[in-house]
Amino acid sequence: MKTQSPDTSPQAERFLIEQLRKMPSRVKSRQFAELTRSCQMLTLSGIHRRYPAASEKEYELRLAALRLDRKTMVKVFHWDPEKEGL
Repeated sequence: MKTQSPDTSPQAERFLIEQLRKMPSRVKSRQFAELTRSCQMLTLSGIHRRYPAASEKEYELRLAALRLDRKTMVKVFHWDPEKEGL
């Protein structure tokens, strides 16, 4: 069996998958939500470092531009990431 990560043994990966399968959905959902929030906070931190003088609205737009395509950003928010830079 080849593992998903080269530094993980097959036994360790089987154990992890087994534990994840046993975990209640609400616990998995909570962990996923926490991970998502952590990623968003790290991303916002990077945006704040690159654009320290930006407004809160601009921070939100820059965060959205990392998730949405340019066409959607322009159509919905009237904000062009190509012109504003990321």
